[in-house]
Amino acid sequence: MNPQSTLEQLKLLKLQGMATGYQAILDLPSHQHPGAHELLSELTQKEVMSRAQIKTEIYLRLSKLRYSATLDEIQYADQRNLSKQQITSFADCTYIKRAENILITGATGCGKSFLACALGHQACLLGYKPLYLNMNRFIEMIMLTKLDGTFIKLLNRIEKVHLLILDDFGLQPLKAETRLALLQILEDRYQRKSTIIASQLPVNKWYEYFARCHPGRCHFRPPYC
Repeated sequence: MNPQSTLEQLKLLKLQGMATGYQAILDLPSHQHPGAHELLSELTQKEVMSRAQIKTEIYLRLSKLRYSATLDEIQYADQRNLSKQQITSFADCTYIKRAENILITGATGCGKSFLACALGHQACLLGYKPLYLNMNRFIEMIMLTKLDGTFIKLLNRIEKVHLLILDDFGLQPLKAETRLALLQILEDRYQRKSTIIASQLPVNKWYEYFARCHPGRCHFRPPYC
C-alpha cells in the first residue's frame, strides 16, 4: 500500500491526529523517517493529543463561559484581596475530583465573573465539563422548565457537568418554587459534583436569602471563600 492510500485510510477512520502526524513525516526526507515502532508511537501520541484538543474545544463551546479568561490573566493587586497561592492551588482541579465548592464574593466590578470563568476554562483544559449560568437566566430556566414539564431534563443536564458555575448569585429575589428547585439542584450536587458561586451577597446573608433554608436541611458545603 502506498503512503497516500494509508493517509486516506487514516482520514476515513477519522484518525485526524494520526493523519496529520503521518503527513508531517511524509514531508520529511526519506532518511529522516522513523522506524516502525517509533512511527507507531509518534502517530499514537499525535492522535491522543488531537482528541484531547477536540474534547477541550467542545467543552469550551458547550460551557457558555461569559469570558474567555485564563488563570494566567488573573491580576493580584492588593486591593483585590486575592491569594495567588490559593488560586494557583485550584489549577490542578483537585477540588473537582473531591466534589468541593468555591465561593467567590466581592463588590461589583472586582472580577468575580472573570475569575469564575478562568476556573471554568482551566477545568476544560484538564478534561472536565463545566457549565456557566448567569443566575437571573438560571432562574428563568427553572421557571420555564417547570411550566413546560422539562425540569427533570434540566436536572439531568446539570447533573452531567463536573463543574456548575452560577454567576451573579443573590441579585434577584427567589420565589418559593424557584427557591426549592435551586436547593434541590445544589443538594443533588453536594459531595458529588463541584459548584462555583460568584456573588455580591456576603455569605452570612445566604440563609436569609433562601429564607426557608434552615442549617439543618441545607447541605450545600462551601469549603472555599
